[in-house]
Amino acid sequence: MKTGINEALLLSLVMGAVIFICRVFPFLFFRTKKPGGKESGFLAFVEKSVPPAAMTVLAFNSITVPFRENPREGTVVLAASALTAGLHLIRRNPLISIFGGTAAYFLLEKLIMR
Repeated sequence: MKTGINEALLLSLVMGAVIFICRVFPFLFFRTKKPGGKESGFLAFVEKSVPPAAMTVLAFNSITVPFRENPREGTVVLAASALTAGLHLIRRNPLISIFGGTAAYFLLEKLIMR
């Protein structure tokens, strides 16, 4: 079954609109302001607590999955993650932390995973 360019364009526009509406919905319907201009309610809680929670889940997932599949690889990931955290605590610079941790991961992977 062939799909024409018009159908593909229409489907792309509909999907884009649905994604846009899903992202805008919380800001339109859950945002409330107190008389002093401060935010209150559910959205303020979500904006404050969901990003750190999501990053924590992703970090633990990226560390635990290699341990289940290959403990040597898990050790490499854990060591590189610890170095990344240490660099960030010492330097407080995300670029140094990310690049240092990535370099450490690849170096350890070449040395340990041969």
